[in-house]
Amino acid sequence: MIHRDCYGTIFIVWLISGILAFLMLRFIPYPFISYPLCVIPMFFMGFVLFFFRVPVRESVPGDNVVTSVADGKVVIIDKVYEEEFLKKECIQVSVYMDFFNVHVNYWPVDGEVTYYKYHPGKYLLAYLPKASELNEHTSTCMKSPYGDVFFKQLAGTFARRIVCYSKVGSQEAKGITFITHLRKGEKT
Repeated sequence: MIHRDCYGTIFIVWLISGILAFLMLRFIPYPFISYPLCVIPMFFMGFVLFFFRVPVRESVPGDNVVTSVADGKVVIIDKVYEEEFLKKECIQVSVYMDFFNVHVNYWPVDGEVTYYKYHPGKYLLAYLPKASELNEHTSTCMKSPYGDVFFKQLAGTFARRIVCYSKVGSQEAKGITFITHLRKGEKT
């Protein structure tokens, strides 16, 4: 399955790649050159589908289980003081998503969205220490029966925009898609 907010990007990439492949086949008279060159735009056609995929997930059972909002590599687990909303000491778990990770995210718990804020910003490499403060990001807090879960999503150098479906007061279910990264300029 492909995320619905990404059809425009996929269409543009496929259109440009298809035109490039056609032009290569039409105007390069040597098949041993034109055919291998056509692999490049075809690669991008496949990669854009791979990048915006939404796999079916099975939610981890249990009311007191918090799941990761993102696929990727855990790069930080640390005690920090959260100063934006909770204003208390928390455990921070940072997950870095690279090109090969699913770029949609999932609600980490069952509960009510109690806070949401969009923060405009820069597009530094997402793994840099200052990126969490300086990059475009969203902040969301959910109230579960076991406490608050606060999470951020950062834009980066490649995935430059965030579409977030958080709405204060809404009841959400763990494991359902809620955010996707899009490239800068894509409309939703």
